[in-house]
Amino acid sequence: MRWTVEQVLALAPDAASRKAGGRLGTAGPWSGTGVGEEAVWGLCEGSGSAPYRTVVALRGADRPGAAPGCHCSCPSRKVPCKHALGLLLLWASDGAGPAGAGSVPGGEPPDWARRWLTERERRAERRAAGPGAGEAGPKDAAAARRRAGQRAERMAAGASELERRLLDLLRGGLAGADRAGYGAWEETAARMVDAQAPGLAARVRELAAAAGSGPGWPERLLEECALLHLLNRALLGVSALPDAPAATVRARAGVPVKAAEVLAAEGAAVRDDWLVLGRRDGSDGSLTTRRTWLRGARTGRTALLLSFGSLGRAPEIDLPIGGSLDAELAPYPGSPPLRVALGERFSPPREGGRPPGSDTGTALAAYGRALCEDPWLDAWPAVLDEVVPVPGGSALRDTAGGPGVEQPGAGWQLADTDGGAALPVDPRSAERPGLWRLLAVSGGGPVTVFGECGHRGFLPYTVWSPETGEAIPL
Repeated sequence: MRWTVEQVLALAPDAASRKAGGRLGTAGPWSGTGVGEEAVWGLCEGSGSAPYRTVVALRGADRPGAAPGCHCSCPSRKVPCKHALGLLLLWASDGAGPAGAGSVPGGEPPDWARRWLTERERRAERRAAGPGAGEAGPKDAAAARRRAGQRAERMAAGASELERRLLDLLRGGLAGADRAGYGAWEETAARMVDAQAPGLAARVRELAAAAGSGPGWPERLLEECALLHLLNRALLGVSALPDAPAATVRARAGVPVKAAEVLAAEGAAVRDDWLVLGRRDGSDGSLTTRRTWLRGARTGRTALLLSFGSLGRAPEIDLPIGGSLDAELAPYPGSPPLRVALGERFSPPREGGRPPGSDTGTALAAYGRALCEDPWLDAWPAVLDEVVPVPGGSALRDTAGGPGVEQPGAGWQLADTDGGAALPVDPRSAERPGLWRLLAVSGGGPVTVFGECGHRGFLPYTVWSPETGEAIPL
């Protein structure tokens, strides 16, 4: 069944791709196009000397408009890219009028498209067979166990060395830590990288940043030392921990887990309509990391999806804020099970709704429970419902008519409508225009806000308009 133009446009990861794909949805730039039972394919003229090879798999899409597999030789990391969208639009409009008649004839896929389709089927079979099946034999499994054991030994040696470094620091006193400079810390971080413990290296660099970071820095440095000491001790005794805490410790130390292994775990994937609560991009100088928060409509579960891109390129996964995605998610090992891997998508993103939320006290309690399971947790996602943004230096007014509680000189806050409690806004948001956008959307009234509740306060990411229900990024 031929897809409609509307169904194709719904696959676009963003507005820019939708617009660019629309420009390529005509026969002009295309050659060698064709369609069969499995796929639609074609060659698209681009900026390079050779045309881009584009193929979109149709088999496995349960219904028209379902998210297809696609491949293109262009450098774009977006899925689908503008060439795949243009090819599908050309096919969708083929036969609808003189401009598209006969542009995508039926036939057999060329060799380059057939190779990709065959490899795609093999990957699907390997996923269905689960980990350890097919190519991995007893020798491979034994080698993997040997490598894991060697890595554990190196990480334990790194943790022991780091414990000695912390002990020397505390014996010498923290007062002079701000004069030591970054050199010694960076050398220690590099040794943790050599020990295959990048998580420990990142926390060592946080120690360096805490020293001399402004008023109260000795207290912050001591807190970071305590958390790092706790992680070192837990890593040295990880074999005696239960499975969930042990997985948390390994993840914090930097032991990687492949998404394919997570998705292949039996019974791990959870299918739901996942509402996209918010998104934030960050960079460490060489890699762009996108954090996308989702919430299941039926399960009520909150999940964190991480995607990565090389510097200067957007991460591959780009879900619209406020949209809803029918998909399977599988949790990574650890406790609490927040991070997930994205499995099969059963439809393109569609319009979502406003999520249910809680008051500030409930959000704080949830953050506290999460800290009990993962002491190294910086923040916990929360949806606050019926809260009023209060700019710094304003009074918290009781909407029931009671007396206001004056907060002279205080920072921004999100207050419950009864005026009984409020959460301070994370100071990192103070200089962002998003706070004023939040105030403008609320108009001084209660709104629903998503963000992260942490030890610095509440960091808002998204607000839902009380009039239209639209999700507005902050």
